[in-house]
Amino acid sequence: MSTELNRFQTLLNKALDNMLTEAEQVEFNSLLASSNEYQEEWQSIKKIKEVTNNMKFKKPPEEVWDKYWLGIYSRLERGIAWILISIGAIIVLIYGGFKAVESVIQDPTLAWFLKAAILMLIAGGAILLISVIRERIFLRKTDKYKEIIR
Repeated sequence: MSTELNRFQTLLNKALDNMLTEAEQVEFNSLLASSNEYQEEWQSIKKIKEVTNNMKFKKPPEEVWDKYWLGIYSRLERGIAWILISIGAIIVLIYGGFKAVESVIQDPTLAWFLKAAILMLIAGGAILLISVIRERIFLRKTDKYKEIIR
């Protein structure tokens, strides 16, 4: 590949991103003026960029999502995923909490009242977390708009 072609492609990429300096713009324009092949490539690349910039994903209608969630497989896989995530999180939290309590109790440099405060903080956080989870589960079961379809 010639050095001129390499330079043209480098400038072409910068021109597509509007990153050319004034000197590079002059050089790019002179390369375009010197070759019909360069002009055709520039026009082609500009058209592709314009088309790709205007492309958008088509969103599926709401009925498609309603039908999707009625399927047993989609509901089952989501439920299994949440169960596995919950079990993993519970195990990690219990292990982390156990190790934190163990290190606080075994640390001889901490005063007894500081150990007690840290343990109360951990216990309070755990109780508060359980309370919030229970409240969310209770509210979810009594949602009066649960059966309404969009």
